[in-house]
Amino acid sequence: MTEVLRHDIVIVGGGAAGLRAAIAAVEADPDVSVALVSKVYPMRSHTVSAEGGAAAVDRDDDSFELHGYDTVKGSDFLGDQDVIQYFVQEAPKELTRLEHWGCPWSRNEDGSIATRAFGGMTTKRTWFAADKVGFHMLHTLFQHSMRFDRIVRYDEQFVTKLIVDGGAVRGVSALDIREGVSRAILGRAVILATGGAGICFPFTTNGNIKTGDGMALAYRAGVPLKDMEFVQYHPTGLPGTGILVTEATRGEGGRLFNRKGERFLENAAYGVGSKLELGPRDMISRAVDQEIRAGNGFEGPHGQYLHLDLTHLGRKLLETRLPFVLELCRTYVGVDPVTQPIPIRPVVHYMMGGIDTDIDGATEMPGLYAAGECGNHSLNGANRLGSNSLTECLVFGARAAIHALCFAKGVEAGSESVARQQTEEEAARIASLRGQRKGGESLARTRSQMQEVMEEGLGVYRNQDGMRVAVEKLAQIKERAADIRLEDTSTVFNTELTAYLELVNMLDVAEVAALSGLARRESRGAHACSDFPERNDREYLHHSLVRFDDRRPRVEKKAVTLGRWEPEARKY
Repeated sequence: MTEVLRHDIVIVGGGAAGLRAAIAAVEADPDVSVALVSKVYPMRSHTVSAEGGAAAVDRDDDSFELHGYDTVKGSDFLGDQDVIQYFVQEAPKELTRLEHWGCPWSRNEDGSIATRAFGGMTTKRTWFAADKVGFHMLHTLFQHSMRFDRIVRYDEQFVTKLIVDGGAVRGVSALDIREGVSRAILGRAVILATGGAGICFPFTTNGNIKTGDGMALAYRAGVPLKDMEFVQYHPTGLPGTGILVTEATRGEGGRLFNRKGERFLENAAYGVGSKLELGPRDMISRAVDQEIRAGNGFEGPHGQYLHLDLTHLGRKLLETRLPFVLELCRTYVGVDPVTQPIPIRPVVHYMMGGIDTDIDGATEMPGLYAAGECGNHSLNGANRLGSNSLTECLVFGARAAIHALCFAKGVEAGSESVARQQTEEEAARIASLRGQRKGGESLARTRSQMQEVMEEGLGVYRNQDGMRVAVEKLAQIKERAADIRLEDTSTVFNTELTAYLELVNMLDVAEVAALSGLARRESRGAHACSDFPERNDREYLHHSLVRFDDRRPRVEKKAVTLGRWEPEARKY
């Protein structure tokens, strides 16, 4: 008989947002039981790879108003301003709390918190711990979570279905990757914190676990995804690997040059003004892309690239503030940034879109919440400012947990018989996949085809024809995916099976992103549509929603919450 486990709150995802949510819940209620379900050991969550920093007001020359305005402007006025105002006010509290738990923020000589400049920010407000910020934040959260025996971890458990009864979420069905069995984990509320879906693209900074799992779970359960057309390219990825060269390099004074030795961002046409390398990521990525298209790049084995130069900063500063950058460049491209420029090109980094939630992290399905990159509280709008996302995980992970806790106290526990039935049906479906699919399609080839379609149709620049073709090709790939050949019959760590389940998730997310892009006939933030090059507030100052309705996607609109900052031309 299928095992049924019971908790008050089930959190799916063991990264920064999931861990912060778990801690917030147990600190708020001494009796609550929390299940933390993750398909990897929490310290392997992608938060660990973040390098540059986390944003919060902490200087006399800064204010909540400035941080709020920078975020609204960075979002190209698609961020909800009530969400943004709450975020900037809570940000310093969260980063200070993290320090009290042991996060080793870098310090100035007088002992104050050290901050660095980040793109699109008016002043230095990015807290950092050298250039291993995610590593230290995740360690701090994980270690602090271990103080609470009411946080019960279920590591290497792949959630494949939301258990829904009477229109409300009641828990999850999880495949135990180590044993090959499915279990029902019941909860009065469920928080999805599974991260983004960068692996939909071939060239990305994202780790292989970021396959849009939480987004796909919510979408297939009828919850809409929001603003999925906005995919952030980071301007400085290492060619051939996709490894990120953190924005902290430019915050410390790094400069971008083309093949002619020109600091090309000085060209007024790129719109970054006096900010130059500290312009927002969408603008810098487009500038790099245009320089390469104009033939101003260097030729390399992985295509054209430009140079990021740190040599003028000196060995001492680089070894003190950017030691991880030195290690990555020396190891993966054989370049020493102390004496040589770094080869870079734009790389997929982050998805502004995600599961549609309100300011509390609540979705339209009772009991279902989302936080972190997989959720969309409408903080980032059309373009995220670098260093807001780590803080976002803390602020909205905590808020989602508190509201999920309040919801959980007011509802009855889910039915074990319903949970067992749905989980047994899910287990039978998975068993039918394991080693028994003898179709003619290759898993690896199908995944590569999807990634190529996304790169061609939803790159740094898009156009209507390209996105229309992407929608058509993705539909065809989804059909062929039903005929993928799976040969591994094992139940223990069957990575072929989990890769197939991840591919199905990515195909759903990719299709939503392409459909959302096709419906937005303007250019805004990270969505640069070459045949509609201007922002069009009259027709498109709205969020995009796509919901799975009657077994097919349907595109809808949702109003943006404006406030004190009226839309204006986005210039720097």
